[in-house]
Amino acid sequence: MDKLTLYIGNKNYSSWSFRPWIALEGCGVPFQEVLIPFDFEAGNPSIRAVSPTGKVPMLVHGGLKVWESLAIIEYADELFPEVGLWPRDRQARAVARSYSMEMLAGFSALRGACPMNMRRPVGRLDLPEGVADDVARIETIWREARDRSGGPFLFGAFSAADAMFAPVVNRFEIYDLVSAADTLDYMAAMKALPAWQKWEKAALEETWRVAVDEA
Repeated sequence: MDKLTLYIGNKNYSSWSFRPWIALEGCGVPFQEVLIPFDFEAGNPSIRAVSPTGKVPMLVHGGLKVWESLAIIEYADELFPEVGLWPRDRQARAVARSYSMEMLAGFSALRGACPMNMRRPVGRLDLPEGVADDVARIETIWREARDRSGGPFLFGAFSAADAMFAPVVNRFEIYDLVSAADTLDYMAAMKALPAWQKWEKAALEETWRVAVDEA
């Protein structure tokens, strides 16, 4: 089988790169990464040499290109069904995909006000309307899923659904948005993952700074 190559952006900022990267890394899918730094506000035009959208992430497998985080995860699941990117139970899998699509399409207030930033010191912001509602909904998702599965992750073992919410864990922490014990417990489980720690270590070593992502 041809190698999977995942093109990503800055590990400090690129939430959409983080999602498929931690899904593949955390579930043991073999791949190689190519990081194209977005070291200025307009991005990096060289990504257009590999990506039809001019954005990351982008998965290349032989002559095939797959873009968008959730599409990349779905393709990897078809190649490696044994690694457990999605829950095995059909109903749980359907709910996991529903949560993941909700994350993909929603929570715009939280995204806009609180960009992912692995280097940012913990500190609160004056938040616009809508952020508190987004936070409450995400906490409800996490609580419902873990109550059903028994945890420690949303569907028991780490899966793609956890990967889709991984950047939110960083946002909740660095902007000091949550205090509920069960929310903090889930965040601690995510941050204890070797895949999380590998990404975070690399992010903290980056020197690129993008002003627009420094809330």
